[in-house]
Amino acid sequence: MKSMIPKQHLMLGNKTILEHTLLRLLAHPAIEKVVVVVSESDEYFSKLPIMNDPRIVVTIGGAERSMSVLNGLACVETEWVLVHDAARPCITLGDLDKLFEVAIQQDDGAILASPVKDTMKRADHHQQITETVPRCQLWHALTPQMFPTQLLTDAIDSGISQGLVLTDEASAMELAGYYPKLVAGRADNIKVTLPEDLALAEFILTQQESL
Repeated sequence: MKSMIPKQHLMLGNKTILEHTLLRLLAHPAIEKVVVVVSESDEYFSKLPIMNDPRIVVTIGGAERSMSVLNGLACVETEWVLVHDAARPCITLGDLDKLFEVAIQQDDGAILASPVKDTMKRADHHQQITETVPRCQLWHALTPQMFPTQLLTDAIDSGISQGLVLTDEASAMELAGYYPKLVAGRADNIKVTLPEDLALAEFILTQQESL
C-alpha cells in the first residue's frame, strides 16, 4: 500500500477501512460478536471509538493468516463462525443473508465467491504465457467464509500441524476432506490491496450508501 500505516487503518472518508468493515458486520442482526485479530504491535486499534462496542473482542494474531484465525476461533463460543478480511469494507447485508441461508444447510460450510470473468493465463517464471486456462469453473474466493466453528478449528489445526499451505479457511476445510459450497457474491466486495483500491472502495461505499 506504500504506507507506513497498516492498510486496515487507512482512511476511507471519515472512517478507517477497519471501522467500515466492523460497522457492516455489526449491522447484521445474526452477528452476536466480532473478534478482531490484531498484530501485537498494532498501536492504532485501541484508539478507535468502535473498540468500545461491547460486541467486539480483541485478540493477538500469529505469524501467518491461519494462526491468526486459529487464535480468533479460540474466542468464539457459537456453533457457526464467519471469517472476514478486515480489508473488505464493502460487504453488504444482502450478501451476508445469502451466505447464511446457504451455509447453515451445508455440513461443510460455504464461502462468498465471484465467477471469473476474464480470460485466465498460466505463465512461466519469465512471465511468458504457457497456457490459457478454461474459466468456466473458476471462481474468485471472497470473504466472509462461514463454517461450523469446531470443524474449522480442527481443520486449521490439522493443516498447521502437517505444514500445509492454508491460503484461506476453505482451503483448510478442503484439505481436511470437506466440500464447502460457493455462494455467488457481489463483485464490489473488493479487498483493498493496492493504493488505487482506496479510491475504488470509497466510491463503492458511497454508491452503496446512496441506494
